[in-house]
Amino acid sequence: RVRHVKGCMAQTGPIFLAYRAQEGIRALEEEEKRQRPLYDFTAEDGVRHRIWRIRDPERIEGIFEAFEKVKSLYIADGHHRCAAAVSYALSMRRQRPDFTGEEPWNFILAVMFGADELSILDYNRVVKDLKGMTDRQLLSRIAPCFEIDFTGEEEARPKKKGEFGMYLRDGWYLLTIREELNSRDPVEGLDTALLQKYVLGPVFGIRDPRTDGRISFVGGLRGAAELESKVNREGGAAFLMYPTSMEELFAVADAGRLMPPKSTWFEPKLRSGLLIYSLKEE
Repeated sequence: RVRHVKGCMAQTGPIFLAYRAQEGIRALEEEEKRQRPLYDFTAEDGVRHRIWRIRDPERIEGIFEAFEKVKSLYIADGHHRCAAAVSYALSMRRQRPDFTGEEPWNFILAVMFGADELSILDYNRVVKDLKGMTDRQLLSRIAPCFEIDFTGEEEARPKKKGEFGMYLRDGWYLLTIREELNSRDPVEGLDTALLQKYVLGPVFGIRDPRTDGRISFVGGLRGAAELESKVNREGGAAFLMYPTSMEELFAVADAGRLMPPKSTWFEPKLRSGLLIYSLKEE
């Protein structure tokens, strides 16, 4: 990504930021959206994109004042784009020790959304094999940590935090974490962390889901049918997750902690190339 920034001398995709919603900002947005948009089109994936350009200095000043009440911005998506932009800026600062801080490469292209406009979709897991276990042996291994209900062909979609859908070739199971194993820690209490701690690590031997080739991830809109297809084709087990909430994401960040890998999936994605921020200096 750093090479891409250098090659283009531009940032071509915005960082996706979220903030706790403010009524003042929402009112300004709604007022501006009554105007004709600068861009308005539906892409080939069916997602409609609209952008308004605000030119009135008084309106712009009003937006600045409204955002002064926002205490924190949270990176919802685009962590690698952000890291690449920071890396490039630091390299430029080393080359230009007389920098003023106003050069274009000191800034990052970003889009901000109020949290009440966003929802996180499920980010599901597929394990390629049962590590030599039969279905019965697998169920026996996880039974001490979960209440298990067999739902057969009926999709076992989690309806609340602490529930997990598990699909094996013989059908769906609803797993509910035993109450004594829940945690109030902002990270350890996440469903993704609970599944890793009590199933993926000790039962399947997957210590690092970032690097282990036996696990893959299915995000958002592809849904449970994709999980069934993968297991029916290749074997193993699939886990249908209850989505992480925006408040959980905020709590982890406020505690100065990091989310477990593959915890959040936002849809639709912001379209790269629609807005481009040039790093070329005048």
